[in-house]
Amino acid sequence: MSDLTLATHAALEAGKLLREKFGQLAVVDEATHHDIKLQLDKTSQDLITKILLDACPDDALYGEEGIAGNQASDRQWIVDPIDGTVNFFYGIPHFCVSIALRVKGEIVVGVIHDPMVQETWTVEKGGPALHNGAPIAVSKRDTLEESILFVGCGKDGDALRTGMDRFAKASVRARKMRMMGSAALGMAYIASGRLDAYVESKISLWDIAAGQLLVETAGGKVSLTPSPQNPDSYGIVATNGLIPIEEIL
Repeated sequence: MSDLTLATHAALEAGKLLREKFGQLAVVDEATHHDIKLQLDKTSQDLITKILLDACPDDALYGEEGIAGNQASDRQWIVDPIDGTVNFFYGIPHFCVSIALRVKGEIVVGVIHDPMVQETWTVEKGGPALHNGAPIAVSKRDTLEESILFVGCGKDGDALRTGMDRFAKASVRARKMRMMGSAALGMAYIASGRLDAYVESKISLWDIAAGQLLVETAGGKVSLTPSPQNPDSYGIVATNGLIPIEEIL
């Protein structure tokens, strides 16, 4: 089984679990002002971990819910078991499973699966970006006035203020603005030509690892700025490579 096939299988199995549990009363492990952690996040990651590490026991796994496997390995699976947990908890059917494989520091496989809409994006280094098995490409829109932008606002004070400032600045230029609640799906939508850019000042690696390879392979551009406080957090600007996004940053 190839790495891409394995990652896709794991994402689909986790997606089945999430679809089955959607709409049921979810157990909250932790709740803060701007975020929620569910028991189901851990259950989903445990399922993914078992599938991946049973097949590749010498690999490392790094996920939102913790690490597993051989952390000295050059092969590291990067997992977000539910990207869009707050949406899931509130019954909003916009969330996904995101799995990437990083080998010697380079992302080589990415899978993003939306279990509610039954959409799966897959990509492997050197191969095409695919949506449900069909090739995709970013949009050809090249002006802010015809674009749809996804602006994230983060969870802490600085990130919220930066996000809201950017939202206000961009809203007078773009055709439409969106705050969707799932970074991975936002990047999948850029790769598919549905959105034209995604901007956020602070986002975690597991949210964007698969999406970065997907967007770049589909013809777009992704710029990451590491956080000085947390090496696993980044400022991100992902676009179709055509719109002048710097005008709103």
